[in-house]
Amino acid sequence: MKIVYFSVTGQTRRFIKKLDLAAYEIEPANPFFEINEPFVLVVPTYDQEITEVVNDFLDYKNNQEYLQGVAGGGNLNFAELYVYTAKDIARDYNVPMLFAFEFSGTNEDVESFKKVVNELESKRN
Repeated sequence: MKIVYFSVTGQTRRFIKKLDLAAYEIEPANPFFEINEPFVLVVPTYDQEITEVVNDFLDYKNNQEYLQGVAGGGNLNFAELYVYTAKDIARDYNVPMLFAFEFSGTNEDVESFKKVVNELESKRN
């Protein structure tokens, strides 16, 4: 399953690089890219003004039809605001919130996330 992600400071990108899975990074300058295959979205936690390009990507052509779920990175110090961007996207697009990790994730986070993605993919087949 494809991974689509958005990174602001590089934390999410570092997490994605550890996964060694096929991934596409949403580019802020041009979020209008058609994916045409099932994917999991991974996003950092930021105000909507910063992450609006993610919505632009999801709303482009048929992209949201292929969205299987969302994972979020964030800082646990933010308590109830931890990974709120991912939670909001999951709610707004009616897909499951699949996984949460802090900063760029631990090795355990990487393995756990890969397991979640593999399970999701096996349910599709």
